[in-house]
Amino acid sequence: MFSRTVTIVVAFAAAVTATPAEAAPCLVPAADREVVFTVDGTATYGTLHVPEHLAGQRLRAALLLPGSGPTDRDGSQPPAAQNTLALVAGALGTDRVATLRFDKYGTGRTGLGAYRDHPEALDYPAFVRQAKAAYESLRDQPETDPAALMVVGHSEGGMTALLLAGTVRPRPAGVALLQPQAIRLLDLVALQLHAQTAEAVRLGQLTPEQQDAVDAAIDAAVTALRAHRPVDTTGLPPALAQLFTAFQGPSGRFVDSDDAVYPPDTAAALRPGTRVLLTCGTNDTQVPCATTEALTTALRRAHTTGPGRVPLPGVDHLLHDAAHPATPAPAVLDALHRFAGH
Repeated sequence: MFSRTVTIVVAFAAAVTATPAEAAPCLVPAADREVVFTVDGTATYGTLHVPEHLAGQRLRAALLLPGSGPTDRDGSQPPAAQNTLALVAGALGTDRVATLRFDKYGTGRTGLGAYRDHPEALDYPAFVRQAKAAYESLRDQPETDPAALMVVGHSEGGMTALLLAGTVRPRPAGVALLQPQAIRLLDLVALQLHAQTAEAVRLGQLTPEQQDAVDAAIDAAVTALRAHRPVDTTGLPPALAQLFTAFQGPSGRFVDSDDAVYPPDTAAALRPGTRVLLTCGTNDTQVPCATTEALTTALRRAHTTGPGRVPLPGVDHLLHDAAHPATPAPAVLDALHRFAGH
């Protein structure tokens, strides 16, 4: 009887001792934290979003890259708060993907940094180097898996994503190009301006003869910029004359270096098997679907994998549709889930 009692006590003690080792791992709630990294002498500030995960777990992670102009880490341009990238970060978080978004040069807390006293020296390669430093910062975060990194770029950020994906180490497992700049910058500008003159004719603001004259002046301005000759603005409406004057002035170095990149050429450097999503919205007047055709072909030749190009019915450049004017359209969320949920 005594020995049976001892056996029961020993078995109970063993069970109690084993309980902590068998307890469920600790669940870490979703959280944002500020990240700072330095590139070319400039402290760059960003937000790391880490979704809910198990303690010690390494997560897939994506670098988010903003569009052109003064677009900050959240994907907003003052004074509006579009929050395009912040909303994309939230969507990816539902698939347990950590994200890093940052204030690029000229925006948010980063500002112009080392270019404060000579902003005219800021060129497109500087933004690419900044994005590369951000990728390396994301790679080194304790919650991220360096073997499962992705790059997600919106608009001009899509072109930057392509450039990064072919050069960084480790190579990203996936690249998402959301309404990307898929042709040369000045070709895209000319396309947009020609569309505006056609709309002006439709509204009765210009005659067809005036449209022909303005379109010819736009094409001549692009040719002059690429030849580094002064632009003749006499045939342009005031707003367009001001735009092309700026392209030759303080923004000249950036415009020239951005326009030098033809995005389909960059696809050849992607690692075969890289998972790629390329979206285009049928209501996107800034980056029409037709502009992505050459890039789509180049991605196929580079032996990338799906989802590939996904047309988004009724979606505009900021990823909205008529029923969702302030949040990503369901078609966008579905495409992101197909890409990141794989």
